[in-house]
Amino acid sequence: MPRLLVRRPSPRLAEGELTHLEREPVDADLALRQWESYVDVFRQRGWEIIAVDPAEEHADGVFIEDALVMFGDLAVLTRPGADSRRGEVDSARSALDDAGIPYRAIEEPATLDGGDVLKIGRTAYVGRSGRTNEAGIAQLRDLVSPRGWTVVAVPVSKVLHLKSGVTALPDGTVVGFEPLVDDPEAYPEFLAVPDEHGTAVVVLDEGTVLISADAPATAELYRDRGLEVITTPITEFEKLEGCVTCLSVRIRDDVQGRA
Repeated sequence: MPRLLVRRPSPRLAEGELTHLEREPVDADLALRQWESYVDVFRQRGWEIIAVDPAEEHADGVFIEDALVMFGDLAVLTRPGADSRRGEVDSARSALDDAGIPYRAIEEPATLDGGDVLKIGRTAYVGRSGRTNEAGIAQLRDLVSPRGWTVVAVPVSKVLHLKSGVTALPDGTVVGFEPLVDDPEAYPEFLAVPDEHGTAVVVLDEGTVLISADAPATAELYRDRGLEVITTPITEFEKLEGCVTCLSVRIRDDVQGRA
C-alpha cells in the first residue's frame, strides 16, 4: 500500500516565505479545508496517511516535500535553503524514525529543497535554484548514485523550485508552462501546457494524475492523452508559491520513485 506523509498547515501560513509573487491575503480556514480535501484524494484511493507532527511555528511547514525526498526505500533529509525553514526537518526525521524508513541527510554548507528534485525513472533532475546550491546537488549525487540514480542539474531562475515549473506525466514526459521554464531542452521530452498551475502533476498511478483545479485547459490536455485527471483546489497554497506536489511526500512500493 502506498503511503503519504503530510503535515497540517500552520495557523501562521500567511507568513510563509515568498520569492517571485506579491503577497496576497491567505484564508487560513479555507487553506485547512483545501488541505483536508487534498489528503482525502489519496485516502479515497487507498493510500495510508502518515501525519507528520505539526510545526505551527513554521509558516511553510505544510510544504512537507521540501524537507525530505524518497529514493526508493531511502529518504534523504534536506537542508532547506531558507533559514526560516530549517527547523521543519526535525519532525520529518521523527516521522521517518516512527515509520521505520532509513534516511541520510544533507549537511552544511549544502542546501537542498525537496521541491527542486524531479524524479523520472532512475534520473533525478535537480534544480540549481535560490534554495538549492551546488554543494547540495553534489551531496545528493554522492548519496544516491551508488544506489543506481543519475543526478542531472538544471537551471531554475523563473520560479521558486524546479517542480514549480516542471513535473512529469506517468510516461515520463516532462510538462511545464513554458514561460516559466528555464530550459525545456534539458529534458528528453517536453510538453508545454496552457495553464500556469497545470505544471504540477502528482502521479497517483500509471493512468491517473492529480493537478490543481485552477488548470482546466491542462486537465483537458491530459485527458486527451488518455489519463484520468483528478483536480483539487489549492488556491491558498498557490498564493504562497505552493502546488500539489509540495503538500506531500509519496512513499510507493516500487523502487523507481515517481515525480
